[in-house]
Amino acid sequence: MRSYGQYCSIARALDVVGDRWTLLIARELLLQGPCRFTDLKNGLPGIAANLLSARLKELESAGLLSREDAPPPIATVLYRLTESGLELEPVLKALGLWGLRFMAEERPDDAFQARWLAYAPEWFTTDDEPDAPPAVIQLIASDELAVVELRNGQVHTRLGRATDPDLVLEGPPRAVLGLLSGLIDLERAGQLGLSTTGRRDLLTRLRPVARDRTHTHDEVPG
Repeated sequence: MRSYGQYCSIARALDVVGDRWTLLIARELLLQGPCRFTDLKNGLPGIAANLLSARLKELESAGLLSREDAPPPIATVLYRLTESGLELEPVLKALGLWGLRFMAEERPDDAFQARWLAYAPEWFTTDDEPDAPPAVIQLIASDELAVVELRNGQVHTRLGRATDPDLVLEGPPRAVLGLLSGLIDLERAGQLGLSTTGRRDLLTRLRPVARDRTHTHDEVPG
């Protein structure tokens, strides 16, 4: 790996994880758990197989991931984060929270996957009414489905469809994620194509962590 050649912990960290795709590989392993090579490649649209292979070798050499031969019926190599690799989770959360300010623009060629829809509420929102009864919110964005469950004061997410959601939010990713992250309000989300069915009062319970730290809806371009 190339080095910045600086006696500085930030520079040393970037020596290891600063190359293109490296942190996104860590993101996928955090979200998916142990992965096959094909799982990782499918979760990283646009990466070449040889580059992914090179990045995995670099991360293994740095002690951030390990590989193991999975038994049948998988019978292939699985990649998983080591303890050092798992310690990147708060780094990625902080980076993602900071990056919300750049999410106002939804570019037509951007890839979008359900996992990315699912992790945002769990990482970037909190339950503002921890003593309230459990509730379920269905998210649908660009045909990707995720479920937000509020229970015991915690926000839990998973992929898929809820059987009987209390609220359904459906629309383009910019509208769904913009609303949940506090970038835009419900009125602006509706203008961007969001539809809601059910208990809209749950939106006040699902409080964005970054509400006071990102741009307001007045700053989101039309």
